[in-house]
Amino acid sequence: MANLMKRNGGVSAPTRSVFSDFFTDIDRMFDNDFFLMPMNLKRQMEGKVPSVNIRDKEKEYLIEVAAPGMKKEDFNIDMEEGMLTISSQKEEDKTEERENYKRREYNYSSFSRSFNLPENVKSEEIKAHYEDGILSLTIPKKQEQEKPKQKIKIQ
Repeated sequence: MANLMKRNGGVSAPTRSVFSDFFTDIDRMFDNDFFLMPMNLKRQMEGKVPSVNIRDKEKEYLIEVAAPGMKKEDFNIDMEEGMLTISSQKEEDKTEERENYKRREYNYSSFSRSFNLPENVKSEEIKAHYEDGILSLTIPKKQEQEKPKQKIKIQ
C-alpha cells in the first residue's frame, strides 16, 4: 500500500477510486445518445431511416436507398423547388383466429428523407428503380455550356 501511495503521488487508492468513479460517470453521461449524435443519425442507427449512398458521377448523380422488404408501391418521391423527398408509410394488420383465441397484430413504419439538389440537375428527367431492396434514383446533370472566350485589345 505504501508503494502504491508513493506511485500515486501520496493519494491513497480509495481516494483515487472516488475520482475515477466521478470521471467514469461524466464519461457515461456524454456516452448518452442525446449528446453524441444528431436525431436523424440516431433514427438511422435505430433502423427507422434507411441508409443512403450518394454518388456524384460525370453525367449524373446516383442516390441509392437501402430499403429491403418493401415494394415499389410503398415509396413516394416528390420534387418541389429543388428539394427531392423520398418517403414511405407502410401499415400491416395481421389477424389470426383459432378455436380458443384471436390474435391481432399491427405494424406501422414510415420514413422521410429530403435532399436539396444542386441547380445543375435536370429535375424533369429523374428516374427511379427498385430492385433487391435498393431504391435507385438517377438524376441527370445539365450539360455545362462553355462560356464564350473573348480577347480584349489594349488601346
